[in-house]
Formats: sequence, C-alpha cells, structure tokens
Amino acid sequence: MATSPESNAPKWSRQPVPPIPVVDESDADAASVTFSKYRTGLSNHRTDLSEHRTSLSDDRTEMSLRRTGMSFQRTRLSADRTLMSVIRTSLSLISFGFTIFQVFQKLRENNVIESAVAPRNFGVALVALGIAMLIVGIIYQAQFMLALRAERRKMVAEGHLHGESPFPPSMTLITALLLLIIGIAAVISMVFRVGPFF
Repeated sequence: MATSPESNAPKWSRQPVPPIPVVDESDADAASVTFSKYRTGLSNHRTDLSEHRTSLSDDRTEMSLRRTGMSFQRTRLSADRTLMSVIRTSLSLISFGFTIFQVFQKLRENNVIESAVAPRNFGVALVALGIAMLIVGIIYQAQFMLALRAERRKMVAEGHLHGESPFPPSMTLITALLLLIIGIAAVISMVFRVGPFF
C-alpha cells in the first residue's frame, strides 16, 4: 500500500513564542543584551514557521502534480465518452438504414411492391451518413488523443506531472474502427449486392 507524502514527512512540533522578558530598566546594557536574545528567539521562531510552511508547500506541490495527472485521465475518459455517443448514433443510422433497405428489398422480391428504388436509396443514404459520422468521430478522437498524449509527455519531461499512471490505448476507438469496417461492408453489400450482408 502506497503511503502519502504526509506520512513520510517528519511531524512538526510547533515551538512556543518566546515570552517577553522582564528587564531591569536601570541597567541599559543588561536590558539591551536581554532584548537582543529575545529578538534572536523571535527570529528562530519565525524561521521555524517558514520551514514548516515550505514543507507544507512541498506536500501541496506533490498533491497538485497528482491532481494534474488524474485530470489527464479524466480528459481521456471524457473523450472516450464523446466517441461512444458518436458510435451510438452511427450504429443507429447504419442499422436503421440497413433494415429499411432489407425490408423493402424483400417486399420487392416477393412482388408485394413494384419498385424499391426510393427506400433502397434512403437506406443507403442513412448507412452512408452513419459511416461518415463515424469517420469524423474517429479522426477527431485520434487527433485529440495524439495531442493529449504529446502534452502529457511534455509535462512529465518537465517535471510538472507524475507519469506513473498508465495511459492505455482507447478500447472505444478500437470498437469504432471495427464498426466502421462493418458499416463499409454493409454499404458495399447494399450497393453492389455482394459480400456477407447480401
């Protein structure tokens, strides 16, 4: 189990403020020496507080670096969620267009309707729109993630960020690419009447 920076730091024990000395005002030299020692004690106390503030600053810097690293992870996951939305919409368009195409194609083959050209074109258009939307989403995701990774590498190299947490490839992007291949195969089957979906 990892320990926090605070647990590794030595405990700070606050030194009390030196009490104001009582001096004999009749002896100026002795009073001067006493007040000089008092000023030295105050200076030591101020130095102790300053060192404590510096140690707190180091802890805050460490926490800030870790928070920045987590913000990169949150940004990556947010980009994945955006691509998931694109996948859902594209999948709806592709499946709906393919279904329309197949239904009217079967109706024409069974001589229920004379022509299925308009529904066929509409189905192909929906599938093409879904594919186009998916391509745009994939390109945007790839560009965004490449820029995010470059910025993260730069910040790690400059020491502004901890690079301990992994930054794995996006499974959502891989899923989008697979869906794109399926969509292209579907539209080829619809237009040229060949392939696995004909």
